[in-house]
Amino acid sequence: MANSTSEIKFLVELDENRVPEKLTWTAPDGGVDHEEAKAMMVSLWDSKAQETLRIDLWTKDMPVDEMKLFFHQTLVAMSDTFQRATNDEKMSATMKDFCDYFAEKMELK
Repeated sequence: MANSTSEIKFLVELDENRVPEKLTWTAPDGGVDHEEAKAMMVSLWDSKAQETLRIDLWTKDMPVDEMKLFFHQTLVAMSDTFQRATNDEKMSATMKDFCDYFAEKMELK
């Protein structure tokens, strides 16, 4: 059986001060072709260094209220992924409790 690959591309258009003006992404296997986004957070695990490498970008016109929603939804997704990856139900529930607290404090609910 031959190996296959899948590619995801991020394109970041910068202004004269190198501040992101436009973010687009393409993922052909997912049917995504140059879709625009206002923010992105990518985390990669470096096993050799035992550390997380991150790319956090947002466009200069990303509204603060949307950023709060983006963070909340990302935290919820992280707790779901943590549950699937570790099967640690107790910590996953604790993380969900924090997500509820975050939403309450940010007045998202």
